[in-house]
Amino acid sequence: MTTIRYTRTLFYYDGIQLFQATDAIGGHYVAMMIDASGHGNRHLVVGVAPSELHRFCSGQLDLCSLMLQIGNKEWYTTTVADDLEADLVLERQRAPLLQSGLLPDDGFVLPHSPTGTVLIEEARKRNNLLFELVTHPPESALANRIRVNTIGSILIRLQKLVQHAYARALRNAPRSTKSMADMAQGYLMDVVVPAVGGSFGVLLEGAVLADTTRDLFGHSELARALALVDDLFQHVGNPEQCIKVVAANRGRLGSTYVNLLRFLVEHDTDLQYAWAEPTFVRPRYGAVSRAEAVSLVDAFSKVSGISSEPVTVIGEFNRFNRKSGIWGLVGEDRHYSGKIREGGPSMDGLKVGGRYKFGCIEETEEVDATGVQRQTLFLNWHEPA
Repeated sequence: MTTIRYTRTLFYYDGIQLFQATDAIGGHYVAMMIDASGHGNRHLVVGVAPSELHRFCSGQLDLCSLMLQIGNKEWYTTTVADDLEADLVLERQRAPLLQSGLLPDDGFVLPHSPTGTVLIEEARKRNNLLFELVTHPPESALANRIRVNTIGSILIRLQKLVQHAYARALRNAPRSTKSMADMAQGYLMDVVVPAVGGSFGVLLEGAVLADTTRDLFGHSELARALALVDDLFQHVGNPEQCIKVVAANRGRLGSTYVNLLRFLVEHDTDLQYAWAEPTFVRPRYGAVSRAEAVSLVDAFSKVSGISSEPVTVIGEFNRFNRKSGIWGLVGEDRHYSGKIREGGPSMDGLKVGGRYKFGCIEETEEVDATGVQRQTLFLNWHEPA
């Protein structure tokens, strides 16, 4: 007699429709409800390979294909009562699964399970913006877990993406809106719930209470930033259109987005999110599958200039090294430094202490595996300010 034990719910709709289980020696199974009655729910059960379970959980494989891989040779049914902690006895079936009439329709993949009204209710309760992040790395296929380096790196890259979107949102916002924003901290988000049930996810909250950054329409500056993030994920299934959107946000924002996609590909995972403000009727969503990320990274590898954007800085000229080409400018609130490319503009005639306007191209690059970025200003032209 073979028995299995419930591990986690994969799909819930008015009850557990699909769940994952293991046997006594560590084999993995998926169980799909096929009949509900007062004596317990009947489930179709098949064994699955961990790698294929990961593909299903990350949207790369549909449920029917997953079940037929092993179920075509061996499949079972079981009855699930109210006690999910009890052992579930498997009943071996002899008829071919393909001819049983019990298989799910082709094309069913695990949807992102948004918290929906729950996310809205929690945002209203906290009177703040909430952001739910879900990902499916290979290790999450077997349990609700993720490598520390993986989740840490995704969160760092996500926060960088929001930071650059926030800066662009402030740049484009009306002056009256800017005056209401907490410029220094408004883009920051805190982890408030370590794990969201199913796959692996975390719940984030705006670090600055939204009341301090809302405009007359009830929208915070962080929400404006996330709306820009939504734009970046809107066309992930269409690389040509996605390139146009990212090109319009070239520089720090575009570069951070492409680096996030590269990280997802390298770590064989996807990314799904939902976010809401207290005033929302429904959450907003975005997602990119691992397969979509692969296509986008390949497309962006053929595009130049995504990491560059024009920047103009003004300040007092304070240094220049002819050998290295490094220059320095002292602005009102910060010091600027940059380089001159070979064949770039001459610095002859500039006076130390003189006030100048420098027209530059800022290049953004990721300098290590943790997502740390470096920006370099390359001088294109200069004139007295």
